[in-house]
Amino acid sequence: MEGAGRECKNHSHGALHHHGWHNMYEDKDLIKEQDVLPFVEDYSNFDIVKATQYGLLERCQELIEAGYDVRQPDKENVTLLHWAAINNRLDLVKFFISKGAIVDQLGGDLNSTPLHWAIRQGHLSMVILLLKFGADPALIDGEGYSSLHLAVLFQHMPVIAYLISKGQSVDTTDRNGQTPLMLSAHKVIGMEPTRFLLKFNPSIRAVDNVEKNTALHWAILAGNVNAVDLLLEAGSSLDIKNVKGERPLDLAHQTKNRVIIHLLSEEEKVRDRKTSRFMKILEKNEFLLLLISSLILIWAIGCVADLNSDSWLLKGSLLVFIFVALSFFARLFVGFNKLQYFPIAFMLSSIFWISWTFFIYFLPNLSGTLAQLPFFLSIVGVLYYFYKTVRTDPGYIKTTEEETRKNIINLAESGSLDFRTFCTSCLVKKPLRSMHCHSCNSCVARYDQHCIWIGRCVGVGNHCYFVLFLFFLTMMNIWAIYGAILYWSEHCTTTYHQDGAWTSFTQIVSCSPWVLYVFALTSFHALWSALLLILQFYQIAFFGLTSHEKITLWRQSKRSKHPISLRKTPYNHGCLQNLADFFQCRCFGMFKPNVVDWTKQYTQKFHSLMDQDVHPV
Repeated sequence: MEGAGRECKNHSHGALHHHGWHNMYEDKDLIKEQDVLPFVEDYSNFDIVKATQYGLLERCQELIEAGYDVRQPDKENVTLLHWAAINNRLDLVKFFISKGAIVDQLGGDLNSTPLHWAIRQGHLSMVILLLKFGADPALIDGEGYSSLHLAVLFQHMPVIAYLISKGQSVDTTDRNGQTPLMLSAHKVIGMEPTRFLLKFNPSIRAVDNVEKNTALHWAILAGNVNAVDLLLEAGSSLDIKNVKGERPLDLAHQTKNRVIIHLLSEEEKVRDRKTSRFMKILEKNEFLLLLISSLILIWAIGCVADLNSDSWLLKGSLLVFIFVALSFFARLFVGFNKLQYFPIAFMLSSIFWISWTFFIYFLPNLSGTLAQLPFFLSIVGVLYYFYKTVRTDPGYIKTTEEETRKNIINLAESGSLDFRTFCTSCLVKKPLRSMHCHSCNSCVARYDQHCIWIGRCVGVGNHCYFVLFLFFLTMMNIWAIYGAILYWSEHCTTTYHQDGAWTSFTQIVSCSPWVLYVFALTSFHALWSALLLILQFYQIAFFGLTSHEKITLWRQSKRSKHPISLRKTPYNHGCLQNLADFFQCRCFGMFKPNVVDWTKQYTQKFHSLMDQDVHPV
């Protein structure tokens, strides 16, 4: 306990040391759980402090009825309410307050209230109870910290969320004028709770009263690289000077932290680029530049392969030059965050050159409209369903600031404020089957995957379009492979049966290296799209599960001693019904699809195993 060097028989309190905090003693050695009591002692001999520590309500009632003053502090100015708060004795707190205990009584060496003690221990239920009885979270303790500052120091995210939702300002200041964000950046090394606080839109330009430092200044002084990165991403100013006239970069040079100096220098360059009109135009068209680069890259590789020269050294040198030149171009004109879309640009460029090759090389070998029509339909289907998949909301969970605060309060007061029901990144109540996607930085309803080939999440809103996109892409590639085989049969003079594999291969290469190159591209795209399509149909039809749910259940089954059947889930309604539910298809009245709004489905009860597995962090 705080400044209370008390000992109970056979039980000693260990001092808690955390971020410079001391003189506060924890009850973990005294008692591990509220309901576990020692079997060797006579409770009737316990004094009221020890009875409070152990949560002995009847003994406390007996002593208070005998005349003990509930407001009476001990010799170290610690009251019974303090002891009950730090040990999370909810019933005793209610009883003591009913007998006249002062909710905001200051006590101990750190001159703290019971609420301060409960927050240091992370007892959310006790925090909720004390606030209901009128505890003031804005009160400053002996070291100058408010309740929110303490929650930040001890990294109790649920307590932080609850205090802010109950109305405590995220920019409240301590005795020195430091906000919780400054304190987190300075005292807590790592990403949390700095990242968590930024979700509540704190002021990143605020300065303290003494040093006039921003949160970024404090992070630099502490060498907190993660906090520096987060604050730069949030848009912290690089120009604000502290009381000594030092900008963040000046302070970084003084600390000689090379990583932070690099981060600040690069951020300064990026921001300078954004002020340039030319760079603004480039930034708006970064994906177009990436797509053009990919088109040129695929074309250039094919052209090099199609050269008449037999010198592999020459061809290799040309390929290296092309890669270096395009890499330099991408680094110079395409932002790092856009490079994640290279797989999309590569796929679209491949579709363009596959289509061009089909029309120029393969189409003359396909006689009749019926032989040509499937490829045209496949191209239209691919482009249409790619557009629908990318442009349709996959099921992002949206909420207002007011709804967020209400959800936090309701979940906290019901004892359900945990990662399965609440997303600490999006600050939203998580529906069933949803998951937070770190690439999109959003929670997605009925999450399936984040697909690199479309550059966004696949969820309840666009899952059907995604499957149809895969279907038409597979058909297009299969038809292009068929066209290549017909082209070789018409233009190559050798056959596999007559001349063997190697002679046939060399003849195919000599016929047209470009066709062989496009055939390789087509085969690659056909392989991944077909495998993904088969997997999607299999898990949808036979299990009624998403990719994420299937993988999670499979991993859970591997860890469990008892095998878990993927078929026995609350989402599996039989093969035909699963397909009808997925495509929302009635088949002329033969089926009645189940309609569920997964963006708002919170209360439906499923098997406990699924409740665990479909709500990952």
